[in-house]
Amino acid sequence: MNIWIINETIGSKIHGMVYRPYYMAKEFVKKGMTVTVFSGSYTHILSKLPEVEGRCKKEMIDGVNYCWVKTPKYSRSQSLGRIRNAFTFVFKLFTINKKDFGKPDVVIITSPTPFSIINGYFYKLKYKAKLIFEVRDIWPLTLIEIGRISKGHPFVLFTQIFENFCYKVSDIVVSVLPEAKAHMTKHWMAEHKFRYIPNGIDLEEVENSQPLSGEVKALIPKDKFIVMYAGKIGQSNALEYLVDAAGILKDNEAISFVIVGEGDEKQKLKEVVQNRNLDNIHFIDQIPKNEVQSLLALADIFYIGWHRNNLYKFGVSANKLYDYLYAGKPIVHSVSAANDCVADSGCGISVDAESPEKIAEAVSALFNMSVEEREVMGKKGREYVCKNHSYEKLSGKYINIFKV
Repeated sequence: MNIWIINETIGSKIHGMVYRPYYMAKEFVKKGMTVTVFSGSYTHILSKLPEVEGRCKKEMIDGVNYCWVKTPKYSRSQSLGRIRNAFTFVFKLFTINKKDFGKPDVVIITSPTPFSIINGYFYKLKYKAKLIFEVRDIWPLTLIEIGRISKGHPFVLFTQIFENFCYKVSDIVVSVLPEAKAHMTKHWMAEHKFRYIPNGIDLEEVENSQPLSGEVKALIPKDKFIVMYAGKIGQSNALEYLVDAAGILKDNEAISFVIVGEGDEKQKLKEVVQNRNLDNIHFIDQIPKNEVQSLLALADIFYIGWHRNNLYKFGVSANKLYDYLYAGKPIVHSVSAANDCVADSGCGISVDAESPEKIAEAVSALFNMSVEEREVMGKKGREYVCKNHSYEKLSGKYINIFKV
């Protein structure tokens, strides 16, 4: 079987996020399939940009064919430049000779941007291929709820046409959000098309984590109880509430908060921390993906948070959460959503979203537990993620869809 996966935002273990299509593709290859990923040469979330001269660059990563389509750079994630980037990808992809990649049996169009459905629908008709639309972020709803763009904004209305079209013409709609069907059926999707396949972890990768560099290790406070966040520092990550919780606990000198990563909100958070003289919060730059588990091993507990937002009634599925679960440490989960695997697995404490007081209480409760009690919690998380969220198992669910 020959699989094509298409979107301008797909990354790899070398280039950075987005990882999910790469992990799925790698598992498909292990199961004897041929996979080609078509992605753009520039997106703001790639940590290492592919060097593309001419129209495209072809390379192989872990048995997966990559075709990097030359796309223009842009200055901000919310900008006309990003839209230009997305449509440049759509139209340039039509001009690339695809004979080397073979006739596809399945075409997967993955979000967040839905515009490459233009390519997907064309290839569905041309090659008689099964068309799957995969939803990680619901556009334009995410733009409205997280980006604070008006429902009546022309770009929102324009994107809504594409979302409806995606649901209408796709044979199957896959989502990482368990309750997304209710939204999708209101936008032209037939109920029988919906499949829920969450995010997960690559067990081979996390089991073979590379040692953390000495420079990074030296930045983590010694002889402290470490509360760690490792991931994107963006508008949707609710880190302002972690900073507020750290402020509440600033008199407990035994507790330190460590925030690892990059993102649009990092400088703003650092300024807040500096202005409030919160010397119990430490920032560390993003580290390589293959060192993440070695980093997480130095924490005592983890934090992940969300805003109180109507968008999350469809569910949440953050990649970093599964890394935390595998690391085997308790998690403070600040969330008001349709699903909560921290509560389901018993691996931590879940509290209301946007509540620094509750976050601080949860941190204090875990701090006051014995090491043995925390180890029991952490073990539950690792067992849960290995059982339910390995990409080896998740890819099997995808393959069952291919056969429908």
